[in-house]
Amino acid sequence: MNKILIADDNKQITSILASYARKEGLEPVIALDGGEALKLFDEQEQDIVVILLDVMMPKLDGFEVCKRIRQHSPVPIIMVTARGEDYDKIMGLDIGADDYVLKPFSASEVMARVRAVLRRMQVQEQQKKKSFQISNLSIDLDKYAVQVGGENVSLTKKEIELLWTLAKNSTKVFSRDNLLDSIWGYDYVGESRTVDSHIKRMRAKLDKYEHPGWDIKTIWGVGYGFELK
Repeated sequence: MNKILIADDNKQITSILASYARKEGLEPVIALDGGEALKLFDEQEQDIVVILLDVMMPKLDGFEVCKRIRQHSPVPIIMVTARGEDYDKIMGLDIGADDYVLKPFSASEVMARVRAVLRRMQVQEQQKKKSFQISNLSIDLDKYAVQVGGENVSLTKKEIELLWTLAKNSTKVFSRDNLLDSIWGYDYVGESRTVDSHIKRMRAKLDKYEHPGWDIKTIWGVGYGFELK
C-alpha cells in the first residue's frame, strides 16, 4: 500500500489526518518530531508517496527536514503549519515544498491538496522522456539535474520544473497564472509573485554560466518565455 508520512508533534492532529488518509487509500506513517520523520522516511522511502510536514517540531524543524529529504528525493512535500508570514511560505516553497497549508485547517482540505499533488506527480511520471537538451542546456528530470555547457547548476526542484516547462515549450509564452497552474497546480492558493521570485533566482543562478544560444525572456504584460538566439 502507498504510504503517507505525517510529521507533527500534535498527536490529535496526526490522529485526525491519519484517519482521513486511510479513507484516501493511504497508509499513515506517524512521526512526532523531525528526527523521527527523517528516520522513518529513510526506512520506508520506497513506499512513501507524499509527506505532510509540520514546521514547528522538536529536534529538527520542518524546513530542515524538507531540505535534507530534497537532497536525494523528489517525493511531494506539503508543509502544514501555523506560521503564516509570507517569508515562511516563500522559504518553504524555495527549499522544495510542493504546497503550504496553514493551521487551523480542515482535514478534508489537506486531503484535497494531497490528491492534487499526487495527480501532478502522476502526470510527471507518465512523461516518457525525462531528459531534454537544447543548445548547451541539459535537463534531467529523473535526477533533477541541470547542466549548462557541461557544468552542473544547483537549482531547486521548482526552479528545475519551471526551466523544463519553459525550455520544452520554447515557442510558447506563459503567463504567471499558466506557470502557477502547471508547476504548483490548480489548487495552489499563492500569488503570481511566487513565479516572479522563482524566475529571478533561477536567472541569477543560470547567468553565472555562458549561454549565448538561449535566454529566459520577460514579455512585459504577458509573462515569460524561453528564447533561442
